[in-house]
Amino acid sequence: MNQRQHHISVVTETFPPEINGVANTLSRLCTGLSSRGHTISVIRPRQKSESSHSLSAAPNGQSLANQLHTVPGLPIPGYPELRFGLASSRRLAAIWHKQMPDAVYIATEGPLGLAALNAARRLGIPVCSGFHTQFHAYSRHYGAGFLEKAIVQYLRWFHNRCHLTLAPTSKCRETLVDLGMHNVSVWSRGVDCERFGPCKRSKTLRARWGLDDRDLAVIYVGRIAPEKNIQLAVTAFERLRNIHPRAKFILVGDGPLTSKLQQRHPDYVFCGMQQGEALARHFASGDLFLFPSKTETFGNVVTEAMASGLAVVAFDDGAASEHIRNEENGMKVSLNDHPGFIETVLRLADQPSLVSHLRSKARLDALEIHWPGLIEQFEQLIFSLPKKENRHASKQSISLL
Repeated sequence: MNQRQHHISVVTETFPPEINGVANTLSRLCTGLSSRGHTISVIRPRQKSESSHSLSAAPNGQSLANQLHTVPGLPIPGYPELRFGLASSRRLAAIWHKQMPDAVYIATEGPLGLAALNAARRLGIPVCSGFHTQFHAYSRHYGAGFLEKAIVQYLRWFHNRCHLTLAPTSKCRETLVDLGMHNVSVWSRGVDCERFGPCKRSKTLRARWGLDDRDLAVIYVGRIAPEKNIQLAVTAFERLRNIHPRAKFILVGDGPLTSKLQQRHPDYVFCGMQQGEALARHFASGDLFLFPSKTETFGNVVTEAMASGLAVVAFDDGAASEHIRNEENGMKVSLNDHPGFIETVLRLADQPSLVSHLRSKARLDALEIHWPGLIEQFEQLIFSLPKKENRHASKQSISLL
């Protein structure tokens, strides 16, 4: 246990029960910090289906935060399941004045994150930001590529006003530094190897997919959306199926491209959103895991696939760049080598001994990716920030916001 407990306020525009990589990471962060005795308060947008005071729960049923403050929000274009938070810096300062945080962690750079940054700076609270999503890269896939330069400028301005920015990989840190961001450190992600593991493999589930033990289940887990480069996985599978006609393509997740793919490929298995033990069974019941995305800051599904004992094919980016050693515990391909991605998939389909080796080694290496050590590292990073300039902010200071 750490010597002194602190109050950390987490500000984010996505949080459980929402299902995505950022929400999953924040769930692990909050429960990990709480287990080490810290007070965690969370500020996030309110979902339509919840009351203004409902608390999100961790997988073990415990509360994710000691305090949860929800604010109004609006749907994010292209991501209707997520919402922009709408709150003034005055309101956030009033919340924090009641119980002043030792530090603020801002996970998203939207309107809520900006209001939090302004409030924290005015109150003299140390601010750490996380770089969780490549919004500038996403713009290319939603007809807004002309905004990419402006988005980069905003992100640079935003993160450079924070005391510290955390990137999930060394490669991501280098990219952010090249974009002109200062004070960037690496804070990676762990994986739950008790939840995800080969022991969750289900013959019943595979039979439902129309497969027996000898057949090949090619699986994708994630948002079915343009920014995930999903069409490359489709192309790779169609080439593979020419050689292995009994193979099945299993897609776990949902998104704006789901209905179009269902119409074009009614023989694919669309499993929808899965979570908890059901998600673990879906992962473990696959054989080859295809992850064609080139817009990930990390990509938790890569390490979850490794923990599940799958042979992963991914681009040399995000989690793959950090944790996959080519032909040892998975396969990674140069970032823009689409033909190489397809050829790698075809190679694995015809080399079962290599697939078996990759699956075994992936599981063993995933066992070394621990959340507890990463929670301790987060503590060291955030509590090394400059101390508050105004530890006990007065009501008069808030009135000036």
